[in-house]
Amino acid sequence: MARKSSKPNRGFQVADQIQRDLAELIARELKDPRVGMVTINAVEVTPDYAHAKVFFSLLTGEPEEAVHGLNAAAGFLRNSLFKRLHIHTVPTLHFVFDRTTERAADMNALISKAVASRSKDEE
Repeated sequence: MARKSSKPNRGFQVADQIQRDLAELIARELKDPRVGMVTINAVEVTPDYAHAKVFFSLLTGEPEEAVHGLNAAAGFLRNSLFKRLHIHTVPTLHFVFDRTTERAADMNALISKAVASRSKDEE
């Protein structure tokens, strides 16, 4: 029988801490010009803490360049996380550009356009 973890939310707590620490590290320590103003949206950690998918969005810059810059700096960021986190295994970081905010803006524009055309039809 599989043993249940004494802390069932431990994975979420680790992911949250990684998210907070990465946001600070990227803003203050990372000097790569390919990485613009990055917002860390979410972190998903595997149950064994071996890998972490880091979802981010950009305020400025090109997504492809930012992904390459962040993945190139993943070792440096992982080493910095190791110094901050008190866990046995610090996950290997995999950065993924998150298009959720772009899609939300597109949907908002479509809704606004539909409402505007509907009010125009009613007049």
